[in-house]
Amino acid sequence: MKINLKLTNSPKAKPTDESKLGFGAVFSDHMLIRKWTAENGWEDAEIVPYADFVLSPAAAVFHYGAEIFEGLKAYRTAEGKVQLFRPIENVRRMNNSAERLCMPQMPEEEMLECIKKIVEVEKDWVPHSEGTSLYIRPFLIGTDPKLGVHTVHQCTFCVICSPSGSYYAEGLAPVKIMIEDEDVRAVRGGTGYAKCGGNYAASYRAGEKAAKKGYSQVLWLDGVERKYIEEVGAMNVMFKIDGVVVTPELLGSVLPGITRKSCIELLKAKGYKVEERRISVDELFEAAKSGRLEEAWGTGTAAVVSPIGELIFKDKEYKINNFEIGKTTQMLYDTLTSIQWGKAPDEHNWIVKID
Repeated sequence: MKINLKLTNSPKAKPTDESKLGFGAVFSDHMLIRKWTAENGWEDAEIVPYADFVLSPAAAVFHYGAEIFEGLKAYRTAEGKVQLFRPIENVRRMNNSAERLCMPQMPEEEMLECIKKIVEVEKDWVPHSEGTSLYIRPFLIGTDPKLGVHTVHQCTFCVICSPSGSYYAEGLAPVKIMIEDEDVRAVRGGTGYAKCGGNYAASYRAGEKAAKKGYSQVLWLDGVERKYIEEVGAMNVMFKIDGVVVTPELLGSVLPGITRKSCIELLKAKGYKVEERRISVDELFEAAKSGRLEEAWGTGTAAVVSPIGELIFKDKEYKINNFEIGKTTQMLYDTLTSIQWGKAPDEHNWIVKID
């Protein structure tokens, strides 16, 4: 694979006030494009100026959800170096998503090289302020200009980059979560473990309902028995009960989060007992009522960890840890972010340096 460069002659002005970056609203100068056809396989990649796509109105992505994506970040260290956090895990998960949606997989080393190269070209877009990063969005869409339900025969792989502000502009604070008992996000045998747009669109209605009631996120239950915890919003979720960290096991309807995996590995390395198993809402609330539910938090690329301070289910509300950040939650956030921004040694070989 070659990566051809067609760089812009008119670079954009970079944001001067990094405190106002927000998330996903500003984009860097270039994007990486690589096309695939069933006849010829993967073409060479190219890095071109960031611009709109031209697609047929009949393209499969518009009609049948032929789309998958990933999300990872590039971080700038205090020395000014740029680095990635476990990008090979994103590559592997994207190929797993591609397999589920019957879309083409890309050799791991080639996809990783695509990601590294676009970050190398756009490294001046990695912000410098505390807590900021360059968000990287690889995605794959079906572009067949033909109606009819069928597997895709033409695809476009693309990577775009967006300088993003600190997720916790006002500090790491607990959030209120509503347990959803009507809508479901995914079921076993479906696409729950794949990172595809349909999973997120399916969450909008419950998310809107929760927001109107003053809650930040939805905690999803399983789609069959409607009683086992699965995910919180667009993140995995963990609970500390009687000193043991419990997280829903991966049974096909839960996204295999990279931050989730990293948290589990860190916790075990520090001597915590971790259980990946089914946990019912009844067990969770019994633990909350008896005071055995010590902490709860979500895990994901954007927030790293998001402490949960209150749960509501069928008008019953339970506060967790007096609506304060727990020690384990804080430890995970501090440890992961220190590795990501190069403030702590990378003892797990998770960091990939760009320069």
